[in-house]
Amino acid sequence: MKNILPAVAVATAVLAVGHAATPPSSIVSSAGQTAKIAGWNLQSVLHASSDIAGLSRPGADVSNWPRVSPRTTVMAGLIESGLYTDSNLWFSDNLNKVVDRSVFGTPWLYREEFTVNPSSGQHYFLITHGITSKADIWLNGKQLADKDFQEGSYGGHKYEITKFLQSGANAILIQAYETNYLLDSAMGFVDWNPYPPDNGTGVWRDVEISQTGPVSLAPFRFIHDWTPGKASTKITVKVNATNLESHAIDGTLTGQITLGNQQLDLTEPFTLAAHEEKTVSLTGQLQDPQIWWPWLWGDQPLYNVTVTAVVNNKISDAAEPRRVGIRHIESGLNDFGDRTFTVNGQRFLPLGGGYGPDMFMRWDTEYVRKKFELMVNLGMNTIRLEGKQEHPELYDMADEMGLMIMPGWECCDWWEGWTYNTDVPDYVRFTEHDYWIANYSMLHEASMMQTHPSVLAFLVGSDYWPNDRAASIYVNALKSWDWLNPIVASAGELGFPEILGSSGVKMDGPYDYVPPNYWYGGQVGAAFGFGSEEGAGVGTPEIRSLKKFLSDGDLKDLWTKPNKGLFHMSSNVSSFYDRSIYNKALWNRYGPPSSLEDYLLKAQMMDYEANRAEYEGFASLQDASRSATGVIYWMMNGAWPNLHWQLFDYYLNPAGSYFGTKVGARPEHVSFSYDNGTVYLINRLNSLDKKGDASRWVLIDLIDTAGKSLFHQQVKIDTKPNYSQEVAKISKAISKIKDVAFLRLILSSDSKSTTILSRNVYWLSSKNDVLKWDDSTWYYTPISSYADYTPLQKLPGASVTTTVKQASSAQSATTLQVHLENKSNVPAFFIRLVLIDSKTDENINPPYWSDNYVTLFPQESINLTVSFDSSLSASPAVEVSGGNVATQVINV
Repeated sequence: MKNILPAVAVATAVLAVGHAATPPSSIVSSAGQTAKIAGWNLQSVLHASSDIAGLSRPGADVSNWPRVSPRTTVMAGLIESGLYTDSNLWFSDNLNKVVDRSVFGTPWLYREEFTVNPSSGQHYFLITHGITSKADIWLNGKQLADKDFQEGSYGGHKYEITKFLQSGANAILIQAYETNYLLDSAMGFVDWNPYPPDNGTGVWRDVEISQTGPVSLAPFRFIHDWTPGKASTKITVKVNATNLESHAIDGTLTGQITLGNQQLDLTEPFTLAAHEEKTVSLTGQLQDPQIWWPWLWGDQPLYNVTVTAVVNNKISDAAEPRRVGIRHIESGLNDFGDRTFTVNGQRFLPLGGGYGPDMFMRWDTEYVRKKFELMVNLGMNTIRLEGKQEHPELYDMADEMGLMIMPGWECCDWWEGWTYNTDVPDYVRFTEHDYWIANYSMLHEASMMQTHPSVLAFLVGSDYWPNDRAASIYVNALKSWDWLNPIVASAGELGFPEILGSSGVKMDGPYDYVPPNYWYGGQVGAAFGFGSEEGAGVGTPEIRSLKKFLSDGDLKDLWTKPNKGLFHMSSNVSSFYDRSIYNKALWNRYGPPSSLEDYLLKAQMMDYEANRAEYEGFASLQDASRSATGVIYWMMNGAWPNLHWQLFDYYLNPAGSYFGTKVGARPEHVSFSYDNGTVYLINRLNSLDKKGDASRWVLIDLIDTAGKSLFHQQVKIDTKPNYSQEVAKISKAISKIKDVAFLRLILSSDSKSTTILSRNVYWLSSKNDVLKWDDSTWYYTPISSYADYTPLQKLPGASVTTTVKQASSAQSATTLQVHLENKSNVPAFFIRLVLIDSKTDENINPPYWSDNYVTLFPQESINLTVSFDSSLSASPAVEVSGGNVATQVINV
């Protein structure tokens, strides 16, 4: 492409198209009000006046600065202003080519004007919730804070600005300094993906203006003493109140807790000495509390809580209203030293994934909601946040949906600057100032999370544990906010601080490909104890997604250069920059691919069986002699379009890793151990059905590639809630396999299988993968010999009839029913169903399938459903393909 202006000139030209904001009428107008800054005008110091004080005064000319959203890193702002687009940045290796990185070595300016009419007896505050990585703050020509105080991505502060304000227009200017991940308290991506060009610099969280009377309130804490079996609970609401005047003040704190017809009114008088801050508590008894449960186990009732300070019969301040849930969480170590959890008195097996935020820290509520909905559709119950705590909306959403959240600090940079951490340079060590930042960060995040019932625990370390001083700071900060949840030392077991003891969770990998029998091997990261981050390194997107971010050359490299480093894998210094370990297994297990299409088909098979086995392993062995107590898949999703480490892709399209997980994480399920031929009955529910019927029937069928039966058995067994047990051992039947065979396990609640609870088909080789356990590394266990699935390439074609009809349609959602029938006498292997728009041939994302990537036995039929947002397509269709099934498109 020719005639492109130099990058800096392009930036200047684009930034010049912005416009100044129109000041609102009055951002706050009475005591107890808090308002968010509505947006910013953004500019680099390279293209702005050097008179910072002048720029922070009302009326300064910023008409050539673009207007951006209130939560905007620099890169997010440049995208929003039109300088870059996602589709261009994500395509191939453009992120390394099209971004002018010279503009990120200096500060960026965020400016906004707002109107306020200060009145006597009123106080005004500016509230930050973290700016990456540090900032100077100016107001009306005066400096309010410098970068040594306003520091840290989670450094939230409350500044009184009463004396700085003037009636009418006011101006705030934030100068955000460039981020260094090793030296600053920021949010890094380690080896998840390439670093964003701006290293996340900027005002990524809300900045607020609040107005109070003589007494101001901090966020409140919600405490209860409910334990399972209690018919009532004592409720305590604590809030720190501060007297802003130079004389004593008497007042009253009032609170209200409501849910439906339940209402609890609370009141407490208080006296504050001049400039005194103290905790005021509201207490009351709540009869018949409604209990919050994880989504699979019950409902998620949320109480509305409000707290107000009244002085001289006038509202002085109101704490931020919140919704809270009543539930009881306990955690400890079992006899093996493994971390365990109980929720509301019942053993809780966390099954989840590691959350990836947007690479540029953009927040999109509906996009995140869809991610969470996909997790629920998968059967997941837990999401881990490693150092990316996002915003209150994430926790609100989890509260509503019943997903548990495991937040915590991140690894491999400033956050783990300990002398015993050899993974960071020697100059990355905590100073006195760093401990101060750590304290404020923990205090702020505790204030945001304490009221949320979805929070399961907080991990104060990731790969490494905090040293004793930092651990005490974190624990004391959490306790000062009446933290009711477990505090875990780290995500691994390398060591621990004295105040917390062992974490009881392991981080021994794998992160790259391991075969399905790995999870039953009883070593390293296999299904025992609590795996805080582990998986087989899979998550290959399907072709329509790949074409959005890979060039033709990239697509060719994917299947013709199995050892080549790939830009959309990880950072180029990472152990995961290529797919060599994964591809070696694919070539050996399924045979060298003959085309891109063949490669992707085999990749989906690999991904499906890998993820199914991981989740089945941890669910099957939750009652083993050394029980599996939880696992977090690495990762749930990518921060950008990538080629691995995801249960669904960046565009919310599910593929093999997703549907394997969906089968493996079913609430009631029958699984097969690749290691020893054991069939397990899994129950992850906390009660039986409404009839209280515990009877289950397990149908076991093994056939060869020609459809001939090798084994058949039906077993009746009683299920137990929240319990897994052996059903049968079929190793003798498995020994009959000559090359490849298909094992079908059907779980039903009646002997005729009219009510199927789970259906599950495996393809099994006559020889298993053999692992070299003694040669395990931190990220995988080598394979000395591979299972042989190459006979699958010679399967006779299967004739599958497919009908698609609309089952239901509403303004918001459409559900289609898909009927598949195998008319052949041979198995119809790995049938892939893709929901597309028949006019554009693009995916309709996200689709919520009841099941997919299914294998049908001869003459077998199945009914599936898929739901999607009705607004996304008026002309849906289903593309059908498979291992031995011809591709066709079926319109509704």
